[in-house]
Order: sequence, then C-alpha cells, then structure tokens
Amino acid sequence: MSNSIPVGTQDVAGKMAEIISPKSQLSNRYRGATVEDLDPPSALSCHPTDPIQHALLSAFERDYTHLTVISPETRALLGYLSIPNLQALLKAGTVKENDEVSKAMVKFRRKGRVYKVITMDTPLEELELFFNGEGEGGDRGKQDFAVVTDERRRFVLGVATKTDLEEFARRRPA
Repeated sequence: MSNSIPVGTQDVAGKMAEIISPKSQLSNRYRGATVEDLDPPSALSCHPTDPIQHALLSAFERDYTHLTVISPETRALLGYLSIPNLQALLKAGTVKENDEVSKAMVKFRRKGRVYKVITMDTPLEELELFFNGEGEGGDRGKQDFAVVTDERRRFVLGVATKTDLEEFARRRPA
C-alpha cells in the first residue's frame, strides 16, 4: 500500500483512513480507555509445587482461563498456566492431576526478551498491539492474555484477556 492518494480519487476520506497508522485507528476505537476500564479480575495465582488438580479446581470455581504462577518465597512471577492447554496435557496423559504445577506451567523467559509492562494505565490500543504481537519490541508473537502489574512489576494486579478486550470494544458504541 502506498502512502499517497492518487489524483482523481473520489473517496479521499477512505484513502486517508488506509494511510493512518494502525495505532491511530485503534486510538479512535478505544478513545482514551485504559486497561483499568476493562475492570480485569484479580489474578488468581498458584505455586509451582501446588498439585495440578488444586490449580484446575481453583480456575473452574472462578471461571478463569489463565492462572499466574508465583514463587512462594518472594511472590515473584514465574510463569502461568493456560487451563485449555492444561486440559489437553491431562487428556494426552502428559501430566497427571497429582503432578506439580511446575510440570505444566509456561515459564516466563527472563533473558533475551524485553518484558512489556502492562499496567492499569496502559492504553487499550497498546494492549491490542501486545495481543497481536506488534508494537514496542514487536515480534513477540500473538498473545491471548496479559498479566497486569504495577509499574515496577512487584505486584500482579490482574489478568486481561484478548476476549476481555474484544467484549469491551463490542459493548462500546462506535
């Protein structure tokens, strides 16, 4: 796509909309809303030594699709459990309900990648770019959820999912 409007174009406004950056288009969609406007539920965390059945039961009781995994000593964020993925692992026999969460969790990489901090003040257009694997640092790959923390990443405040964002956009008039 070219960043110029051909002479004689009848739909100048339409052509301009094509040229506007994706972030500008998203800004119009969310109109200044932030992650806080999604009202994300508090994060439900478990420890790597917890039995899988305990984590699964906790997730089902609250209808959560992702659980954060934290260190029992430091409360540092170690990774997460994707409940749909966990169910597939259980069905395949890769893990058992009595196994520790550490056997099924996805560990966060600490080296070689820049961690994108998502806070309650993060604009929703940045969150959508994060879910799409775009934006700052890009090339992360698509994400289904984001861990919402404070600015210094000391506390896990909640979890926002791509579905939460889509539902917010659907409910909000254009």
